[in-house]
Amino acid sequence: MEEERRPKRSFGSLRQLSSGRWQARYTGPDLRRHKAPKTFSTDDEAKAWLQKRHREIRDGLWTPPGVAVGAPTAASLTLSAYATGWLARRQVRGRPLKERTKDHYTDLLELHILPELGTLPLRSINRGDIESWYEKTLVDRPTYRAHAYSLLRTIFATAEHEGRITVNPVQIRGAGAVESVHEAPPATLEQLAIIVEEMPERLRLMVQLAAWCALRFGELTELRRESVVVANDRVTLSVRRGAVRTKRGRRADSTKSRAGSRQVTVPPHLRSEVLGHLRDHTGRAPDALLFPANHGGHLAPSTLYRHYYRARKTANRPDLHFHDLRVTGATMAAVAGATLKELQTRLGHSTVAAAMRYQRVAQGRDVELASKLSAMVPKAAPSNETDESET
Repeated sequence: MEEERRPKRSFGSLRQLSSGRWQARYTGPDLRRHKAPKTFSTDDEAKAWLQKRHREIRDGLWTPPGVAVGAPTAASLTLSAYATGWLARRQVRGRPLKERTKDHYTDLLELHILPELGTLPLRSINRGDIESWYEKTLVDRPTYRAHAYSLLRTIFATAEHEGRITVNPVQIRGAGAVESVHEAPPATLEQLAIIVEEMPERLRLMVQLAAWCALRFGELTELRRESVVVANDRVTLSVRRGAVRTKRGRRADSTKSRAGSRQVTVPPHLRSEVLGHLRDHTGRAPDALLFPANHGGHLAPSTLYRHYYRARKTANRPDLHFHDLRVTGATMAAVAGATLKELQTRLGHSTVAAAMRYQRVAQGRDVELASKLSAMVPKAAPSNETDESET
């Protein structure tokens, strides 16, 4: 009977046979399991063989065993092989892809791109192939369709930059954009107060910080006692990380961008609520979560939504997504006079483009406010004066 030893590895696996020799296996870009054509006398030899296969995949030079003899040529390089290597070495602003982003790209590739295009040589794929793929891919899920298209276009753009192809065939105008189907107006102060009141006590501050500090859900669920700085009657939140959901469960990760790492001052009227929450609902350890799940880990969205959906219904705002509270906070900050740069900093955005959106919304709210102010003025009695033009 074989005695198996399977050291934990980032790529491939090893096992020792009853003969004492070693077998190496790995999953290729074609999503199939492949094993070495021979066994090895030592585990180091088996590891070296796996490392060579890993480098081939990373550099876009891998081909399935038996398909090509000798070193793969540029003409035989498939989209599947190239895309797998592209994903392994991809960086954004000099940083590796975040785990959740990599999971998302992997799903898009494995489920929606490679089944149709993966076996085709990279150089042979033309605009007709792309248009045919696009016409039948994710037609009922426009957001994911746009994501898949944008990913494919980026992969081919890299291939073009590297000289592997002469022209990027992914050229469908507007395919990478998706219109937002959800445009809810910000919550009013009255609606926000109702929602807060309807939430369980341990989650009320979460709603308040989402609105008044414009924090994301992941940022809120990763806040800890040590994230709250109280000094000179001022409360500041140190936002450094966020909880994200990956294929391996919920975990803490750095913020979406460098700009996302920031200090957010809590409006003074919430100071007592913050201190009360720390006293009544937060553990004493510095790393104790402000809004933990019942089991002590990160709070799951479903747990919050179970209460939030009921609360927003009571406030007569069934259209108000939890993320819309962040929009509400950004809009209130803009109405209060925040500049584009101040909005960008408070929200943790890398560019001013998103902040400009909230300023435009704030301008609309200002018009609405002006109308409400005029409505407070008593209507004048009808005038008996005759227009001079009529005489």
